[in-house]
Amino acid sequence: MRHLLTAALATAALLAQPLLANEYKHGDLSIDNPWSRAMPAVAQTGAVYLTIRNDGDKTDTLLSASTPAAGKTELHEHVHEDGLMKMREMSEVIIAAGETVEFKPGGYHVMLFSLQQELSAGSELPLTLIFAEAGEIEVSVQVVPSRGSHNDRRPNEHGNDHQH
Repeated sequence: MRHLLTAALATAALLAQPLLANEYKHGDLSIDNPWSRAMPAVAQTGAVYLTIRNDGDKTDTLLSASTPAAGKTELHEHVHEDGLMKMREMSEVIIAAGETVEFKPGGYHVMLFSLQQELSAGSELPLTLIFAEAGEIEVSVQVVPSRGSHNDRRPNEHGNDHQH
């Protein structure tokens, strides 16, 4: 039984690897695992999540993002205010030297408005991240299946963050 469980866990880790291995390196910045949830064809909005790691000794700043998949793209964060979860546009996101910033459900995210293409599971969309120091970094966002309720997460996520 123990060997069966070990084999099952090893197989699951191998199958999950393509979702977790999507990394882009540009100078001192690494962009890891850009992803979005599948949305119904009628959806006009979506969100992109990713991790930005700054291995350098200088702070960089994410100024904006763009994609042909959306008419408008904004940097957002969720905040708890007056007992409510609210979404707020950010003019920039600072990536301090030696730090990692996670864009995840319930926190920072790239908001996509006026979708120009369906976010269907298994598809990809291009995303350009514009940094003050590093300039433009192009990544490919993997669209993963939507798992039902608004509190569902990717397999390696934790917490009770709000999803829009």
